[in-house]
Amino acid sequence: MSAVATATLRTGAPETEQLVDTYRDLAAPVVERIADADFTTQWRAMADLGVLRLASPDATAPGPVTRSLAMIEGIGLAGIDPGLCYALASQVFGMQFPLRDSLGADVWRAVADAQQGRELLCHALTERGGGSDPFSMRTRARRDGDGFVLDGAKTFITAAPVADRAIVFARTSEGRSPFALSAFLFPLDLPGVRRGETFTKTALPTVPMGELLFEDARLPESALLGEEGSGLAVMASTTAWERSVILGYALGPMQRLLDRTVDWARDRDHFGRRMGASHQVASRVSDMALALHRSRVQLYAMAARLDAGTPARQLAAEAALTKISVSEDYVRMTEHATALSGVRAFLPGFDLAADLAGPMAALTYAGPNDLLRVGVARQLGLPVEN
Repeated sequence: MSAVATATLRTGAPETEQLVDTYRDLAAPVVERIADADFTTQWRAMADLGVLRLASPDATAPGPVTRSLAMIEGIGLAGIDPGLCYALASQVFGMQFPLRDSLGADVWRAVADAQQGRELLCHALTERGGGSDPFSMRTRARRDGDGFVLDGAKTFITAAPVADRAIVFARTSEGRSPFALSAFLFPLDLPGVRRGETFTKTALPTVPMGELLFEDARLPESALLGEEGSGLAVMASTTAWERSVILGYALGPMQRLLDRTVDWARDRDHFGRRMGASHQVASRVSDMALALHRSRVQLYAMAARLDAGTPARQLAAEAALTKISVSEDYVRMTEHATALSGVRAFLPGFDLAADLAGPMAALTYAGPNDLLRVGVARQLGLPVEN
């Protein structure tokens, strides 16, 4: 890692920076060992390092959210696959923290094994006929005796092919009422639940994505998260948490990309001088550093607010802005690095080969940026329609 880039950009609290370095060093020897392993093996290796373990809410500094963010950044700095980093961040910030934060001790105890890597969760919202509009969903859960019967399908679900439990959203009444949806948490080995197609992806290909199919799947009353009709509230909580800090998975790859580009520009001879002597090159590298610095400051600021006890739903606009900003900075960094690397960026066998699809995917995960902008504008008072 470049000493210059590290000294310039690592500006957080000392205990946080130490935690980042600790997890970078813990993960470094694991990277090569698990490089060719399947996803579940890689997942459990990270769980063995403690990456999925949430610190107590009253833990000493750094707070639990900041601590988890530092762990994710650290393993990313070590070179752990970005898809695995994304999947870990999604479970920690999009599922584990919201469940512990707002859904009660009983629900949390039911999924505590997820912290040890013995169970893997997935978040099942999207359907083939609709994604960003939750009221377009067709999956339904009807009351039946002392439980529910679930019918429908969820698709494009991260980790669905390997998950043990799922948070599933379904209609429990008709129309577009805010109380028309409910959320359920249940194991995926129940009768009437099966896994459908597994999708091959061009972005973050190491983390599996697939379908979950439900046909007369009987769910006990205890599977209901919160109250019947509170699905939209559960969704608001999980998405606000996710948007606040999920892009932490990109911090390690962004830093590594900057370091690699600095090393390349510093050492390469170009037109009779070092490539890094060019003002144009310096400008691009500085813009990359700015993008990383801005992203890091924003993500850790959001983590600090969550640690301070601010409810995630109250941070919806800030979470959306953070997700938009970091994802777009990730894309800009990649564009700069690709321009400086030349043809080597498109040759897989070279150290400068660029991942173009992964950063672009960040514009869509946790909500497309265009729709997030609509939500922010609404909160500012504009009568924006979809």
